[in-house]
Parts: sequence; structure tokens; C-alpha cells
Amino acid sequence: MTGNVIDLSVAVILGAALNAVINGFVKEIAMPFVGHFVGGADFSQLKIVLDEAVIDATGKVVTPENSINYGSWINTIINLVMVGLVLFIIVKAYNKTKKPVEAPAPAGPSEIDLLTEIRDALKK
Repeated sequence: MTGNVIDLSVAVILGAALNAVINGFVKEIAMPFVGHFVGGADFSQLKIVLDEAVIDATGKVVTPENSINYGSWINTIINLVMVGLVLFIIVKAYNKTKKPVEAPAPAGPSEIDLLTEIRDALKK
């Protein structure tokens, strides 16, 4: 049981580290690349403004902008797909390294069969 707990803790720590790497990859490499092919759009800035921000004469914000930031949601979906893809590749590679399970050796005669043979041999 102890080995399983240690394996699980190592997996959680590596998962957190891998999450940071994948988030960095998506944010810094994948999203600018995808944005380039969709007309230079930065998905994180995409939003639907419901209420504009109200600013007074001094430049102070009276009421903040109310908006639906669907671009951040798109980034999150792309991040989820990337994480799933990387984990799929890791699990697939791990499964290739495992040895195939061998079929158990055929069972020999049971104890009753052996005793029956001995009895029959003694009768002769």
C-alpha cells in the first residue's frame, strides 16, 4: 500500500509541474500561433461588453465595465485539449514500455488426482 501512496504523490507533483509547462506552452506559443492564422486575434482580449465603464471628469472609474470574456474561455478550452493530448501521449508511451502479461502456466494435476494415482499404484 505504501508504494501506491508514494506513486500517487509523485504523480500529483509531476502533474502540477506538467500543468505549468503546458499552460506556458499554450499561452506563449500555441495561442499566438493560432491567433496569427485567424487574423491576428488575441483570444484573451475577446469579449462582449454588456455595460460600458462609467468614468467621471477626473478620470476615476465610477462603475467598472461589465463584459462576457469569452476569449479567456477559448484559451481554457485550447489548454484543456493540449493537456489531454500530452497526457494521452505520455500514457500511450508508458503502456508501450510495460511488458505484456504472460498467460499463467497450465495447472498441474490437483492433489486429489495425485493421491488417486498413488492409491492406484499401491493397489497394483
